[in-house]
Amino acid sequence: MGKPTGFLEFERKNNSTRSPLERIKDFSEFHPQLSKEDREQQGARCMNCGVPFCQSGMMLESGFTGCPLHNLIPEWNDEIYSHNWENALSRLLKTNNFPEFTGRVCPALCEAACTCGLDSDPVTIRENELAIIENGYKQGYIKPRIPKVRTDKRVAVIGSGPAGLTVADMLNQRGHNVTVYEKEDRVGGLLMYGIPNMKLDKKIVNRKARLMAHEGIRFIVNTDVGRDVSVQELMDNYDAIVLCCGAKQPRTLNVSGMDANGVYFAVDFLTSVTKSLLNSNLQDKKCVSASGKNVVVVGGGDTGNDCVGTCIRQGCNSVVQLEMMEPLPKTRSKNNPWPQWPKVLKTDYGQEEAIAVFGKDPRVYCTTVKNIIADESNNIKQIVTVELKWERNPETGRFSPVEIEGSEKVLDCDLLLIAAGFTGCEEYVSQEFEVETTERNCIKTGKGSYKTENPKVFAAGDARKGQSLVVWAIAEGRECAKEVDRFLMGYSNMI
Repeated sequence: MGKPTGFLEFERKNNSTRSPLERIKDFSEFHPQLSKEDREQQGARCMNCGVPFCQSGMMLESGFTGCPLHNLIPEWNDEIYSHNWENALSRLLKTNNFPEFTGRVCPALCEAACTCGLDSDPVTIRENELAIIENGYKQGYIKPRIPKVRTDKRVAVIGSGPAGLTVADMLNQRGHNVTVYEKEDRVGGLLMYGIPNMKLDKKIVNRKARLMAHEGIRFIVNTDVGRDVSVQELMDNYDAIVLCCGAKQPRTLNVSGMDANGVYFAVDFLTSVTKSLLNSNLQDKKCVSASGKNVVVVGGGDTGNDCVGTCIRQGCNSVVQLEMMEPLPKTRSKNNPWPQWPKVLKTDYGQEEAIAVFGKDPRVYCTTVKNIIADESNNIKQIVTVELKWERNPETGRFSPVEIEGSEKVLDCDLLLIAAGFTGCEEYVSQEFEVETTERNCIKTGKGSYKTENPKVFAAGDARKGQSLVVWAIAEGRECAKEVDRFLMGYSNMI
């Protein structure tokens, strides 16, 4: 440990943030990084505690805590404090294939488990991670790693999201010949079209994709496996196939009027905006626009927040975000102690921007859509909302929402965005590959395994686990790649 008393001497200092009213003028990232000197000082706050919960990554009673990748966090924090940035990069890349992604969009499970956070502010682990990888690119430490020896094994990876890219990266470095199929027009999957540009600039995704292509990975875009290329063709030409096609089937609303014009699923909306931004800087007018409209977003999670921020940048007239659940407490409850993930109310960037523009938090809790009202041309014009209360079933012990009679309200709505989560894989994927699915509609694999009942077909990421975090997709991809390698070679030397 480079600075035993660092956590006592230095306060937490985050990257600065452009003000809400300034950043909504564009779709650029809005967190300028600290100077190298300040970042090294932040590295000094890591105390290298005896039991580093930050990197342990384990299940506790209420869920998972710490980093799923088991990143060597105290090691690279010490290295940056000691000015050894290249060594820090080496330790970071040992466990994380894409710190340029997680350093931007991960909710930082590691920081929630940081020992400093027990009675003070946790270490800026995520921002330290981002500084290390970006410094690596800036200094030229990041170079193509072209395998010196190639095997004769061929692997097809279906989907180029974080899980697919991880599988491809690991197996390519092992020397296998990897081809990644992507049905969209650009590589990145969720990273490209599911996350807005202001959270993850697509230049960052393209930079990594170019590097991986230079290293020998073949990317084929605009190709929907099962439709544009047959599954049988893949079976005939590859030694192993890995399904990393996500869990993109959206959860819909069971209400009348869903067929009205102006009703969209969140990811379709976000995809259209990002495509237009990349293709023409929004000049082609091909995206779904919230300009001048009264917007209602159904869903209080990250995707719903991304919709709020995007609509504000497009110049919406108003925005309301409906959330079925009750608001979380502002401080930890007694049954939610450290190092558990803190279940507390947070105001994300989209809500901050709505408050700055409209003067109030867009979130309305314990409320959902009861009906959609359209005009004569079937264009949405209003929605009827209803308040909910959560009641416990005495037989099952589970809570479920019950409508409160007489609580209906009518809201003007020109654009309704549904960000209510996902219900697993798109059905044609499992049907085409003839693989079983779980009751959550995810691809079924053996216990503790990534292999399906077809010995040549594997699955990883959201397709196997269900909707989750980028960091979990990377963790899934790493473990899946090891199993594929053992299948191909009879053993694996991956770590």
